Amino acid sequence: MIGILDYGAGNLRSVENTLGAIGCPYQMVRDEAQLAAADKLILPGVGHYGQIMRSLAASGLREPLLRRIADGAPFLGICIGMQSLFTHSEEDETVDGFHLFPGIVKRFDADLRVPHMGWNEITPRKKCLLLRDVPAKPYVYFAHSYYAPVIDATGAHCEYGVPYTALLEQDNIYGVQFHPEKSGPIGMQVVRNFVELA
Repeated sequence: MIGILDYGAGNLRSVENTLGAIGCPYQMVRDEAQLAAADKLILPGVGHYGQIMRSLAASGLREPLLRRIADGAPFLGICIGMQSLFTHSEEDETVDGFHLFPGIVKRFDADLRVPHMGWNEITPRKKCLLLRDVPAKPYVYFAHSYYAPVIDATGAHCEYGVPYTALLEQDNIYGVQFHPEKSGPIGMQVVRNFVELA
């Protein structure tokens, strides 16, 4: 069972539709009991970084989620859901991220058009489970104004003024800056790969 963390915002319906299309059972996670019942966890992220992080804390899900991740539950963060894995974000420096990876999520340079929106190519940096049966340099759909730095866990990067993390993998933690639920068959394969993790 996949648990989709529901923090009261975000494009949850499209994530639900993607899981439904690949025949994967799921449930919305709104409390600790539902969190504990899920085999794998997805944190979608559409909206404002500070609002998402505050909502997770207010719902009492932040610390139980971090414990589940520490215990080895496979976790997939999408867009801001991936950005939450870092120390903090310039979008709202008054709240902490999950501190699972080092680095600050920064806003794209003022000379660039933001948000960075549309289809872009990502370049794999290492063999990734999320990219199984995906073309060598796939095009996926982005919609974001902030970006995470390239780190050791970066599995693929994209360039928009600067190179940034488009996909990360380390142990049971996975993240994508792009929106797989809006990236057609390639995005669906990425989600399927997460669902099928042993």
